Amino acid sequence: MKMQLRSVLQKGGVALALVGGLHLLIPTAGKAQGEGNTIALAREYARKGESEKAVYLFGRLRNEDQTASAILPDYVASLQNLAKHKDAEKLVKRALKQRPEDPTLGVLLGGVYTKANDQAAAQKQYERVVSQLTTAQVVPVAAEFQKASLPEWAVKTYLRGREVAKNDTEFSPQLIQLYTQSGQQDKVMGETLRLLQDDEHQLPFVRNMLQNSLQEDKDFEALEKELIGLVQKNPDRTVYSELLLWLQVQRRDFTGALVQAKALDRRGRTDGQRVLEVAEIARRNKDYESAIQGYDYLVREYRGKPFYALARQRLVQTREEQVRTTYPVNVAQLRGLLQEYQQVLQELGRTPETAPVLRSMAALMAFQLDEKEPAMKLLQEVIDMPRASLEVVDQAKIDLADIYLLRAEPWEATLLYSQVEKSHKDTPLGYEAKLRNARLSYFAGDFKLAKSHLDILKQATSREIANDAMQLSLLITDNTAMDTAGVALHDYAAVEQLVFQNKIPEALRGLDALLQKYPGHALQDDAWYLKAQLQRRTGDYPGAIGTLEKITANPKYDVLSDDALFLAASIQEENLQDRDKAQQLYNQMLVKYPGSIYVAEARKRFRKLRGDAVN
Repeated sequence: MKMQLRSVLQKGGVALALVGGLHLLIPTAGKAQGEGNTIALAREYARKGESEKAVYLFGRLRNEDQTASAILPDYVASLQNLAKHKDAEKLVKRALKQRPEDPTLGVLLGGVYTKANDQAAAQKQYERVVSQLTTAQVVPVAAEFQKASLPEWAVKTYLRGREVAKNDTEFSPQLIQLYTQSGQQDKVMGETLRLLQDDEHQLPFVRNMLQNSLQEDKDFEALEKELIGLVQKNPDRTVYSELLLWLQVQRRDFTGALVQAKALDRRGRTDGQRVLEVAEIARRNKDYESAIQGYDYLVREYRGKPFYALARQRLVQTREEQVRTTYPVNVAQLRGLLQEYQQVLQELGRTPETAPVLRSMAALMAFQLDEKEPAMKLLQEVIDMPRASLEVVDQAKIDLADIYLLRAEPWEATLLYSQVEKSHKDTPLGYEAKLRNARLSYFAGDFKLAKSHLDILKQATSREIANDAMQLSLLITDNTAMDTAGVALHDYAAVEQLVFQNKIPEALRGLDALLQKYPGHALQDDAWYLKAQLQRRTGDYPGAIGTLEKITANPKYDVLSDDALFLAASIQEENLQDRDKAQQLYNQMLVKYPGSIYVAEARKRFRKLRGDAVN
C-alpha cells in the first residue's frame, strides 16, 4: 500500500499521522520497541475491523515479520476485508516459501482462494495439503480446518492420516467427535465399534461418546441391532455384551439387559453380580416385573453365594412394592407377603444384615394393615440390636418417627427426626430426616419453619431429596404469596396428612370440601391431581380420568398439565386396559410437552403399545 505521509505530530515516541485521509498512531521510538508497538497497534486495528489502518501498519514491518505465524492470519484477514485477494495470496505464498514444512499455511492459502470465490482453486489446494500429509502433520492440519469451519476437510485429514499410519483405528476419538458434531450417527457407531474391536479398554470412552451422540430412537435401535449381531458372531468377546447391556439399560429395556447380565455372570464367574446390578436398576425405575425376574433368578441359581441373602430380601421387598402400587391394593396379598418376610427371617436370621426386612415388615404392618403396635416393636428391635451400625439404627428411628406421625404424635416424631439430623449431619440420611421434619412442620401449618428447612435441602447432594424439597417449597411459596396466612394451604396440608396416614376416604372428602370452599384458587389443580391419584388408589378409574381432564382440558398453561396427561395415559393402559386410548394420550404427551420429564417413558410406552418396541 502506497500512502503519502502528509503531517506528523510527534509526542512520547508515538506520532499522530494523517495517511490518505486516515488518522493513525505510529510508533517512533527505538527500532525494536517501535516494531513491537507497530505490531500491537496493527493487531488492535485488525481486531476492531479498521482494516486499512491495520494493512498500512502491517506493511511497514520487515518481510520476515509480516509472515510470522503470530501476525500472518491478522494481516491476511485485513487484506481480505479490503478485497485485496491477490496481495493476500502473495503474502501466504511468501510464507510457504519461508516455512515449507508448515502444512497449515496450505490450509490458509485455500481459505484465501475461498474468500476470492475461486472454489476450484480452494478445492485443489486442500486436496494438495491432504495428499502430502505426514503422520505428525495430521492433528495440526485437522485443527486448522476446524478453525476455518471446514469439518468435512478435517475428517478427510484424519482419514488420510489413518492411511499413512496404516492403522484402521488411528484418530478414532477425533473422528467420533467430528461425526457426532455433524450428526452422522451411522459413522459414529461404525467408528466406536471399530475402536472396540481393536482395544476393549476403550469401552468407557465409547460409552461416553455414544451417550453424547445418540438421541433418537432409530439410532439406539440401529446400534442395538448391530450389537446383537456382533454378540452372536463373537460369543467370546464380552466387550460387545457389555456394551449391549449398557445400551439396554439406557433404553430401560431391563428384560433384554438381564439376558446379557446372565451371560456375563456365567462367563466371568461373578456369582450373579451383574444380574443383581440390573435388577436393582429395574427396581429403582419401577419395572417390578424385570426386577423380580432378576432376583428370582439369583435366588434359584446362586444359593449360598455372596449375593444370595440380599437377593432373597429384595425379592420380597420388590413384590411388596408391586402390590402396594397396583390399585386397588390387595390386602390378602399383603398378608401373604408378611408371611414371606417371616420365612426370610427364619432362613437368614434376625441380624443387622436382615434389618431391612424388619423395617419393611414394620412399614407394611403400620401403613397398610393398621397394625402399629407390633410394627413399633419390630423397629425397636432393630434400634436395640447388638452390633447394628449407626446407619441401620437411625434408619429405623426415621421409620419409627413416621409411625408416631401416623398415630398423630408429632412431638415424638420430631424428636426422633432431629436425633437423626444431628447424628448424620450433611449426609443423605440426615437430609432425609430434615425433609421429614419439614413435612411435619408443613402438616402442622407452620409454613415458615417448613420453608427454612426446605431452603437448606434444595442444595442437598441427593437429587431426589433436593427435588422433593423444591416442590414442597414452591407449593408453600406459591400459596402464601397473595394469601400470607395460607388459609387454603392449611386445609390442603391437612388433607395431605390424611393421605400420609392412609385415611383415603377422609382425604377425598377433605379435597371435595376444599375445592368447593376455594373455587378458582391456585391450589385447585393440585387438589384435582391429588384427588385423581386417590381415586385411582380406590379403584375409581373413570372418576380419576374425569378429574384429570379438568386439568388437561384447561386452556391456560399449568405446571401439572403434563403430570395429569401422563397419569391419565397410565390409568388407560394399566387399569382400564384401553390400549388405543392410552396410545393416543402418550402420543399427545410427546407432541404437546416435548420437554417434560415423562417424555422418555411416554415414548417407550407409546412404541410398545404400537407394537414396534425392540426387546
